[in-house]
Amino acid sequence: MNQNYIKFSFFVLFLMLIGCKKNEQNTNKTNTIVGNTISYSKNLAIYKYEGYSVVTVSNPWPQANKNYTYILKEKNSSIPDSLQKYTTISVPLQSVVVTSTTIIPFLETLRVEKLLVGFPNTDYVSSEKTRKLIDDGAVKNIGKNEKLNIEQLIELDPNLIVAYGVDNNNPMLDNLQKSGLKVLIQADWMEQTPLGKAEWIKLYGALFGKEKEAKTFFDKILKNYNDAIDLVANKKPTATVLYGSMYQDQWYVAKGNSWVAQFMKDARSNYLWANEAGTGSLSLSFEKILDKAKTARYWIATGSFKNSAEFENSNPHYSQFDALKSNNVYTFESKLGRTGGTIYYELATSRPDLVLKDYIKIFHPEVLPNYTFTFAQKLN
Repeated sequence: MNQNYIKFSFFVLFLMLIGCKKNEQNTNKTNTIVGNTISYSKNLAIYKYEGYSVVTVSNPWPQANKNYTYILKEKNSSIPDSLQKYTTISVPLQSVVVTSTTIIPFLETLRVEKLLVGFPNTDYVSSEKTRKLIDDGAVKNIGKNEKLNIEQLIELDPNLIVAYGVDNNNPMLDNLQKSGLKVLIQADWMEQTPLGKAEWIKLYGALFGKEKEAKTFFDKILKNYNDAIDLVANKKPTATVLYGSMYQDQWYVAKGNSWVAQFMKDARSNYLWANEAGTGSLSLSFEKILDKAKTARYWIATGSFKNSAEFENSNPHYSQFDALKSNNVYTFESKLGRTGGTIYYELATSRPDLVLKDYIKIFHPEVLPNYTFTFAQKLN
């Protein structure tokens, strides 16, 4: 074989290898990961790449047996073959259905509430801005969360349905996907820290092309929350606190690692079940509650009671607690929207800074002398 030809062949092969290496470097550069943009949420991760984002939702309900991964694909971009097996969502969204009132404030903050086309049991929505959209017929009532109107959803044809499940058996979610509808499972309700819940706004920022706005909002909430903590940093947590109310024959108190308990800890109070490990709630008999909390100074009650008399009449045993005798009972659930939705359940997730200030106002009123409650109400 001609020696020059052999040299030429090796030279061509060398150039091809160099070219492949450069293309590989360029590809890696194009898809360079920014890193997880989530810092406080335990059940959400968002990794930003050029042209797409990878969203992972973990622990979507108690004892969940799987995580969920979604690819948010921007216009005119491509995603690697290795990610094709996951649900791909084209962003920014032009229409959406959500199934939890906690998402409504996020949409309004990002100014995309007009892209909301459906919501289950619309009476639960309290925000006047979104209520007007409902009244005008722009947001359709799509049934109940556990039994959504699939035919109506197919007709609405939203770009995405943001839903949630309560356990590993979710036939409704399966039916939505079998109908060809795009579904994203969210898990903000499973977060056990105030800032962890609030950071879910970054998911909606990614879905609607509003990442900067979402980050700006969360950073503001983070600063406000930490500033509030600083207000009581030198206060002693001497105020003993009872939480909850009787439901049928059981009393449910928040466990020590729960969302509610974190607020009371950050507000420098002595929550009587702060050392009860775990999240969620603990079911106890009335006798056990009375034994431990009869002399508690404050009582954070659950329920939408309007005044002390209504509260006391709801259970004759309540009069045995010192907190009721001294008129120190508060509730966060008494303020309702125009159609009966509880404002706290809708707005508190996105505004933990205001929830914390309410707790501080209760336990250390001298720190916020001119502050007016956002959610809390004293039962007089």
